[in-house]
Amino acid sequence: MNDIFSTDQTRDLIPRIREFVENELIPLENAEHLTGHFSTVARILDQKRELVKKAGLWGLQHSADEGGLGLTLCEFGQVSEVLAYSPFGHYTFNCQAPDIGNMELMHKYAPDDLKRQYLEPLKEGHIRSCFSMTEPEFAGSNPTRLGTTAVRDGDEYVINGHKWFTSSADGAAFAIVMAVTNPDAAPHRRASMILVPTDTPGFELVRNISIMGDPSDHWGSHAEVKYNEVRVPVSNLIGGEGMGFTLAQERLGPGRIHHCMRWVGISERCFDLMCRRAATREIEPGVMLGEKQFIQGFIAESRAEIDAARMMVLRTAHQIDQFGAAAVRNEISAIKFFVANIMLKVVDRAIQTYGAMGITDDILLAWYYRHERGARIYDGADEVHKSALARSIMKGYGLDVKKKATDMAATRA
Repeated sequence: MNDIFSTDQTRDLIPRIREFVENELIPLENAEHLTGHFSTVARILDQKRELVKKAGLWGLQHSADEGGLGLTLCEFGQVSEVLAYSPFGHYTFNCQAPDIGNMELMHKYAPDDLKRQYLEPLKEGHIRSCFSMTEPEFAGSNPTRLGTTAVRDGDEYVINGHKWFTSSADGAAFAIVMAVTNPDAAPHRRASMILVPTDTPGFELVRNISIMGDPSDHWGSHAEVKYNEVRVPVSNLIGGEGMGFTLAQERLGPGRIHHCMRWVGISERCFDLMCRRAATREIEPGVMLGEKQFIQGFIAESRAEIDAARMMVLRTAHQIDQFGAAAVRNEISAIKFFVANIMLKVVDRAIQTYGAMGITDDILLAWYYRHERGARIYDGADEVHKSALARSIMKGYGLDVKKKATDMAATRA
């Protein structure tokens, strides 16, 4: 952990969390628990959650006024890295996506009755939630284009639409749905966010989407969902009508810090596995794998890249704490594609170091390879973030790429 960003809080918390992860969670990482069948380990993890509460480590992500420890985003980022050392870390500490983002959103924008009915049990870990924005018919990189509608009918919204990659829908008590409420408004003011209990008539969980052959049934699953004449009270609106895009962007700023520091933690875990293998695998009498120059290159490059990624993310988190996410949009785009690629390179190198064993479910690496390839796609594909960053940089040199493209399109019309 980098001392530049360490605080009294992190120096106290991180050793305790690391000890818990190593002693309580890593021993649970076997093929049965990691191959998509969460139900086999759910009961055990619920018991571990009670141990987290007894240790005074519950609610790490919450602000002081929510009864949490009041960690800054930069402090929580450092904690998140340690939790990511096991696939079970964030869930056991109730910091998993999309719940953590939904909690932040509801704390700030949900009406009091929704907080009492849904946010409080979510914070206590009694229920789970899902986030329903992406649609199969429209490019996920443009959240202003949605087909799902919420039409006002008296004191209710009637919701119809088709979503997929609705994260963690299987077993969730409610969804936060992005739907068009103001179709005639400007593109960024058309959609709203509405809370929909999953037991509402018309909410249809079509399937859990198999990810690279892994049919997940756990908190990390991604579902296809249909909303068929779903009726909910207008009071289930989160924020104001037309604020959906704004809330999504606000949710994604800190969310990308959470993701990126989780990826740094995954990188550290895979780096450790790679180094252990290199130090102990004999490839010929008296010669260890780690003596080979190719493997030494894997190790050296991974060490440098992980350290660089951590520094970039924590610096960005610190800037968000100081100035807000809007002020560091470039940095947020940069860490998103930079850290995702580093993580995937480290995972791949570790698999290569293990050889055939690396692609089996006897070891954690194959699980990471399946579940984390999406890091370059979700929350904005790499290409979208690179383009946004480059346009912003070029604007500083006097070239407004976006305005030029708009003017050319208007001329052609």
